[in-house]
Amino acid sequence: PEGGPVAGALRGWALRYGRAIAGSVAVREADGTLRNRMYFVRPSGEAEWYDKRHLFRPGGEAAAYAPGSERRVVHYRGWRLLLLVCYDLRFPVWSRCRGDYDAIVCCAAWPAPRRAAWRTLVRARAIENQCYVAAVNRAGADPGIVYAGDSALVDFRGETTAEARCGVQTLTATWDREALEAFRARFPAWRDADGFRLEG
Repeated sequence: PEGGPVAGALRGWALRYGRAIAGSVAVREADGTLRNRMYFVRPSGEAEWYDKRHLFRPGGEAAAYAPGSERRVVHYRGWRLLLLVCYDLRFPVWSRCRGDYDAIVCCAAWPAPRRAAWRTLVRARAIENQCYVAAVNRAGADPGIVYAGDSALVDFRGETTAEARCGVQTLTATWDREALEAFRARFPAWRDADGFRLEG
């Protein structure tokens, strides 16, 4: 349910460790609608969320869940973070930076057979949007599905600053706002981006 045990656990960890915590979970709204929801919980316990826009049709997600309709950029410690969930990463128009964020935070359950696509898309989103990316992918297995992990922290040039090549690891990297802004000013590809309008 909305605000159920997973949301409560995220809030508890954020309060306990004094850190922002993000992750996604299947949520049933009061009217019965199912959403794939990513929570972003601040150290204060205050939560914001993003409902996954692009539902994974080949796996049946589109038949069971309702898509989100709004992008979500959260502000944290002076950084603007675009929230994405898994399959959203394949859709560059949805995740296009419009001068409204500095980094993408993406959580996923991306299967090992498609790991090359995962690794490529994480870096592509960083390069095309001139932003940092924190991409956290599941590791382990479900019956019949193996997840390779491959979580990564990538900078605005598409260079990997930390990567989990096998299983569960803790990754750390330093984000440099001045370097990001200097790069965007020196190589202003965003000025030549095509205009577009998103329609439901």
